[in-house]
Amino acid sequence: MAIAYPHFVASEKSPIETGIMVPSSPSPSSLSPVILTQDELKKIAAYKAVEYVESGMVLGLGTGSTAKHAVDRIGELLRQGKLHNIVGIPTSTKTHEQALALGIPLSDLDTHPHVDLAIDGADEVDPFLNLVKGRGGSLLREKMVEGACRKFIVIVDESKLVKHLGGSGLAMPVEIVPYCWKFTAQRLQRLFKESGCVAKLRTSGENGEPSVTDNRNYVVDLYFNKDIGDLKAASDEILRLPGVVEHGMFLDMATTVIVAGELGITVKNKHR
Repeated sequence: MAIAYPHFVASEKSPIETGIMVPSSPSPSSLSPVILTQDELKKIAAYKAVEYVESGMVLGLGTGSTAKHAVDRIGELLRQGKLHNIVGIPTSTKTHEQALALGIPLSDLDTHPHVDLAIDGADEVDPFLNLVKGRGGSLLREKMVEGACRKFIVIVDESKLVKHLGGSGLAMPVEIVPYCWKFTAQRLQRLFKESGCVAKLRTSGENGEPSVTDNRNYVVDLYFNKDIGDLKAASDEILRLPGVVEHGMFLDMATTVIVAGELGITVKNKHR
């Protein structure tokens, strides 16, 4: 959906160390708002995040439509000579291919176990900067890389903000092993029966074949009608189920969330 997007300047005041861009003084150029699409808002957030990147950094490169803009921008700055000695650690095969095409030097966590900064999108962000990620299917590698970074910047448009995780009514993904996947899906659904949970195997293609992750696993998407309550308890319960590899709740991991929306760019910081 297109959103009116006037010109903005930075200001820095808010409860969770929030900096928000507010309308500047009227000028001829600001009298007519520019209408931006959701993808253009994502690009604005991504470019803002890349401002945190410095030469010599080891970078976690996220996956998805929003992160793609950040990876493109990093490649552009490398080509322009504005960044040097960057090492990227991609969170998916798709991002790996994108980064290679852009000439970004790549490595892995075996060689670089400490990541300076990771930039990625999110499917949901709650008021405490907890996230749902993985609707693109890369949750395991994303969590491995972003869990190893000193600073994790999340880039979203304002449609991703929710009152509680699962609040969008969209999928909260769980990566599972293919063996007896129906059994695992049924146990996941029963686990959150009180929240009206429905578990569905993610499929792709016309034949409805199971969608397979880069790790050759399946994804079960959980849909909730109600708040699931204590997120850490829910996380522990999911991970205790045999057959579960990882889930898409990223709790207490984001250090900065950059939101592009109707009022401009909002930057929310939270120390880990």
